[in-house]
Amino acid sequence: MSHDHNHGHGHGHGHGHGHDHENDQRRLFIAVGITGGYCLIEFIGGWLTHSLALLSDAGHMFSDVTAMGLSLFAAYIAALPVTSQKTFGYYRAEILAALLNGLSLWLIAGIIFREAYYRFFSPPEVHGQGMILIASIGLGINVLTAWLLHSARHANLNLHGVFLHVLSDALGSAGAIVAGVVIVWTGWYWVDPVTSIVIGGLILLSSFSLVRESVDILMQATPRHLNLTEVQQTLEEVAGVKRIHDLHVWTLSSGLFTLTAHAVVNDETDHHHLLDALEKTIYDRFGIDHITIQLEPQDRQSGEPTHF
Repeated sequence: MSHDHNHGHGHGHGHGHGHDHENDQRRLFIAVGITGGYCLIEFIGGWLTHSLALLSDAGHMFSDVTAMGLSLFAAYIAALPVTSQKTFGYYRAEILAALLNGLSLWLIAGIIFREAYYRFFSPPEVHGQGMILIASIGLGINVLTAWLLHSARHANLNLHGVFLHVLSDALGSAGAIVAGVVIVWTGWYWVDPVTSIVIGGLILLSSFSLVRESVDILMQATPRHLNLTEVQQTLEEVAGVKRIHDLHVWTLSSGLFTLTAHAVVNDETDHHHLLDALEKTIYDRFGIDHITIQLEPQDRQSGEPTHF
């Protein structure tokens, strides 16, 4: 008679940050409003001053707005109830949103590079003073947004992505200011497309980690901060466990990890106590709170696990 025991356990979904969460959402709403409004102004300013650097920076700011919008959308989606079809709720919507956002940034960067290439050979006359003024206001907006989001940046993958966007956007605005100053002093209009290439590079850099992490999660890869061998050794050190096999750890959504494993155990061990010990060990050591462990009693004669 086999005592196979399949145990699913969660140490609380809510993580008890209700007030913080609402505060984060409110800050994001304010940030979307400020950045969205300024993005439009910068785009018109770029058009009027003939500055590709400003247009690129507006593109970068637009990427900030979409990232923030996606984050708000994901928070709404994640709060929707679990259905019988979608037993994990809608957590993955956030990751899909992050992936789409990252890919759209690559498209924006591609458009910037193409335009910069043409402008480099025949640079239009750029209005340096207007460029400096608009980019300076942009830098101020970025600093304000970064300050608003600073406390929330570790809340989840999307918010962290938003914070990184805003920081690299601040660099882009600073670059546009420098380009404007150089144009006013020297009249070298080719500095404008060169600066826009740098801004395009910043867009690619800020989106690369977002795309990579989203793809990892969708492919159910082991989270980068976890060493699977270490997780296995930790489980095998629990008294009563002979061997761990079929161990899988993956990310459900940012900050939510899932572990499944089969544990070959001594017959004498109390299974309930053992499961509790295994779960507590994994939760305390690695912060994984969705744990399913199947216990396989060892057959006394052969020393091999019994097959059910």
